[in-house]
Amino acid sequence: MFKPDKKTVLLLLLLGGVIAGIGYGLYASGLLDLFVNKRHLLSYIKEHRTYATLIFTGLQAVQVVAAPVPGEVTGFVGGMFFGPVWGVVYSTIGLTIGSWVAFMLARLLGRPLVERMVSLETIQRYDYVMKHKGLWLAFLMFLIPGFPKDFLCYLLGLGHMRQRDFLLVSAFGRLLGTILLTMGGTYFRDARYGALFTVVGISLAVILLVMIYRDRIELILQRMAGTLRKDTKDKSPPSE
Repeated sequence: MFKPDKKTVLLLLLLGGVIAGIGYGLYASGLLDLFVNKRHLLSYIKEHRTYATLIFTGLQAVQVVAAPVPGEVTGFVGGMFFGPVWGVVYSTIGLTIGSWVAFMLARLLGRPLVERMVSLETIQRYDYVMKHKGLWLAFLMFLIPGFPKDFLCYLLGLGHMRQRDFLLVSAFGRLLGTILLTMGGTYFRDARYGALFTVVGISLAVILLVMIYRDRIELILQRMAGTLRKDTKDKSPPSE
């Protein structure tokens, strides 16, 4: 039975406050439609220019916590509305907050919550991620397109990784994808279709390659995880 201590209660209250604050900033009818319709999302942000930064950052955070919600639309709109620099900054802040919330929810509430958010097939497929705390491996999984990054936040929360390390990995691991989406939105806004098609073409080519060689990539990552666990055991002091 789950019996939280004082520290856990305080963390849960903090998480609740973060979620409540995001919910308050995003309160509007037809919220789900904002995630899947660039035109509605852009229009909504324009209508609330005073709170545009808060709304956009909150949307990016929510789309991580509510893992099935696609984040490509919000990232693209960030470039259209805020430009290449601030679009990346605000997206990164929102994604990092959302990643931290998902990570801490999994850490505090455990596997029962994760099983509600992540399919059993996904949990079993990436079970090796939860059994080590290798930063390089986790960074690669966030960096490589095609891996379920939002689900990984929950799975890593069940493992042994420290909060500080997770925040660094999730923020910098997502950065390449964030930049590409933001630049795509900026080029679309500025009608620079040649540059837009170049970014889209490169992104699709990378995704296609990952899809073709995904099994091999996952095998390499699994071997890395096994090597990391072995190295950790070898470095541990002998028991007396």
